[in-house]
Amino acid sequence: MISKKQIKDLTEKLKMPKYKKIIYIIITVIIAFLFIHRFYVFFQEQNFNVFNIARNNLEKGTPVNVLYMEKNNGVLYEPLTIKNNTAYISGARVNIFRSGQKSGKCKIISVSKNIDLDTGMHVIKTQNCKDGLQDIEKEKIGLYIPMSAISGNTVYVVNNGVAEKRQIEILDQDAQNALIKSGIQEGDIVILSNVKNNEKIRVME
Repeated sequence: MISKKQIKDLTEKLKMPKYKKIIYIIITVIIAFLFIHRFYVFFQEQNFNVFNIARNNLEKGTPVNVLYMEKNNGVLYEPLTIKNNTAYISGARVNIFRSGQKSGKCKIISVSKNIDLDTGMHVIKTQNCKDGLQDIEKEKIGLYIPMSAISGNTVYVVNNGVAEKRQIEILDQDAQNALIKSGIQEGDIVILSNVKNNEKIRVME
């Protein structure tokens, strides 16, 4: 504990000119430090580049997910309503199906090219199929693009760092994917993200 006498002695010493000068120097140094520190912080704030998504996209390009086009053996799915291992389809769909196509254990064993006189439809015979709607697999080699990347009959591809609108022709499709007939070639990079024509883009790795 500091006694009252010690406090009094210290107070008396601080009143002496020598100690007053030291106190003034210390106060001056503290004020100068605070002044310099404030200017340092101010200039740091001025030089600090606040991250802005819009500015970053404008400078570096909008980040996009892409699909590199190459031919592969893809699968599309065609719905077929079956009852008692028999299905009836119109002439417009008869060339879609062939024997050997499957949906799990369900398998097509024959597709009639002749119209059934009783129904006016083509008859498909199946094996091990449950009654109801079945998604029949259609395997084809070609270029496949997710339907989510297609708007009408157009997609966007990467062209020298910008998004380029491209007209395409679809050969076949299901709810998820499309088999492309023309407009896209192997080696093209299709953009899967939402972009605009001629927008600067950056491919996400």
